[in-house]
Amino acid sequence: MNKFKYIGISLLILTGLSFSSCSKDFLDEELTNQYSTEYFETPEGIQALTLSLYGNIRWHFGFEWAYGITLYGTDEFTNGNDLTNQMWNTYDSRLSPIRATASTGAANGNATGPEALWDELYYGIASCNTIIANADKITDLKIRNRCLAHAYFLRGYNYYRLTAQYGGVVLQTKPAVGVVRNFTRATEEQCWEQVITDLRNAYQLFEGEIFTYGKGITWTKATAAHFLAKALLFRSSERNDAWNSAYKEADMNEAISACTYAINARGPLTANYSDLYANWTGVDSAAEQQNEILMAAGHNADASTVGRFGNRTYSYFTPQFSVFSGGWVRRGVWIGSMDFQRCRPTEYTYGIYDHVNDARLWKTFKTVYGANNLVAPNAKGLQLGDPAIVMILNTKNDNTYNSYTFGAAIQNPTWKDDNSRLPSWTVGSRQTATTGALTTKIGQYSPNSLVLYQNGNYVAPNFKSGGTSFSNFFAGINKTDDGTRQAERGDSRRDVIMARLGETYLLRAECYVRLGQYANAMNDINIIRARAQWKNGENRSYYRDGSQAFETNALNTGTNATNYINSNLNMNTYYLSNPTIAVTTASSSLQLTTFPANLPAEDEAVLTKIGATTDYQRALHFILNERTRELIGEWQRWETLSRTGTLISRAKAFNPEAFGITANKHELRPIPQSFIDGLLNEDGSNLSTEQKKAWQNPGYTN
Repeated sequence: MNKFKYIGISLLILTGLSFSSCSKDFLDEELTNQYSTEYFETPEGIQALTLSLYGNIRWHFGFEWAYGITLYGTDEFTNGNDLTNQMWNTYDSRLSPIRATASTGAANGNATGPEALWDELYYGIASCNTIIANADKITDLKIRNRCLAHAYFLRGYNYYRLTAQYGGVVLQTKPAVGVVRNFTRATEEQCWEQVITDLRNAYQLFEGEIFTYGKGITWTKATAAHFLAKALLFRSSERNDAWNSAYKEADMNEAISACTYAINARGPLTANYSDLYANWTGVDSAAEQQNEILMAAGHNADASTVGRFGNRTYSYFTPQFSVFSGGWVRRGVWIGSMDFQRCRPTEYTYGIYDHVNDARLWKTFKTVYGANNLVAPNAKGLQLGDPAIVMILNTKNDNTYNSYTFGAAIQNPTWKDDNSRLPSWTVGSRQTATTGALTTKIGQYSPNSLVLYQNGNYVAPNFKSGGTSFSNFFAGINKTDDGTRQAERGDSRRDVIMARLGETYLLRAECYVRLGQYANAMNDINIIRARAQWKNGENRSYYRDGSQAFETNALNTGTNATNYINSNLNMNTYYLSNPTIAVTTASSSLQLTTFPANLPAEDEAVLTKIGATTDYQRALHFILNERTRELIGEWQRWETLSRTGTLISRAKAFNPEAFGITANKHELRPIPQSFIDGLLNEDGSNLSTEQKKAWQNPGYTN
């Protein structure tokens, strides 16, 4: 497939591109930034500027803000030992209208400020405004509508993200003339009306599933439908209950219709959950071309087009394996990630899965690292390929490991892998068996071992190394691993999925719940859960992730190749974690038969802790749980909990580090002080102190 070479700054453009053909080889186009703003008022410039809009969405995954403003401070993730964005998780005083720096208490200079999202998304909105204002200069109606569809979509998407984070924001829908420093802040109701109007326009203007730029990277009618449904659902959700009563029923029905279009146009779901993320084999591989993917931030193998923001997400979900392994597992390009230990799963996250029957847990979490670097002295005779790190995801009622001593014992391991229940570890090669019994190689040691529960107590956070204050030893998720990187710290070259049908089904299910149509909601939920079940013939201890792309990486030679072979045994800890389960390749079932009564035990435990008792509360929280199982780490948890009015209760219940979270404050982000300080009154005078306070969200001070 010929994929457009994305650029990081939206006013850099490609020239010579015609919207009238889908067969153009975009990789042959030349980059240029030598045009004046007048160029973007010409038909050619408008088309080029439209194409450049795809670059704006790459920003979301270019640095620490990727997880800080989307995943931290929720029920799903807390911080590991790295504290770069700790304030976004703890909600302490450093999360303020002014960006925290090392001098004001941040761990380092990389902390995300509240202005990051604000500045970048208004940058994209400005490009959209230029296109919309000048589109009538394009005489070809099809091309004009394509330009308008893209501009309305990105403007709607950017205002969606701004309003979801900040509440009411500035609505600028026409190109600014000169320097403008006098603005009016719109209400949240006005903002959602603008978002919905823009996405409705995009939905009407897109030509069905026409892949204008190449399948896998192009926004289509289904993309607009998905986000239109999200916007309608947001407007009618709990955060806006003070004013949204007149919208609710109509919004839910329209959202259901939009979801139904996307599902019918782009379905069915990808058959195997692994194929969405774990089975990524390289740039433009089959994993990036699936119909289920509705929107992705595209990346490729051309370093010249990385631009300002590459994909930096490959390190944020990984434990600090190079430290607690004693050096036996090296950090490097053959691993697929670096051990930045940013996003550590909470007890809720591990526990919300059915550990026996839900394949998503074992296809998402990496639980084994093989030794790929033998360090002297090696008193216990560890060999290349031995399981240097093993993470056992057992459950609270499991007593198998009550008497074992676990942890990062580097030179004096106290746990020996001689239990007949353990899977086999094949020295020097990766496990590829798909059927048959799993035997044990007696005498192999696992010098670094973690278990979630002992004696009914959650002990995983106690595993630390090197005097760390927070746990740096945990099972991370694999949705961003990339074995094609060209340097240890090089940018990832895989796309980042931003929307897919798995979420669309859950959006429609939530709309049905809000209308009291629980049977319809259960039907959609069961479609998602049917894919999550083990299929007949699957080896439940088999594992893959994006590190496998190193197999065809040009760097895969010599020592690198040897280390890679021994770094990533294709094995998880399914049978270690479920010690009473006999080896099986039978199918499993996750189907609900009643809803919202008599839910699975893992859900009932959450509902009890949250205090969800009514049918609506139980159904809503179940969907939030199912969103974790299906969408863990997919960059939207904070906005989902804020939208549903559950952020405070669920963060307090399941994230011990979120100690500072406060109701009627942290459901919104602080408006950037840098923006407020730059405002002027209409007469050119500076804003007074009281006027500045009126611009700020409740509870925040500068």
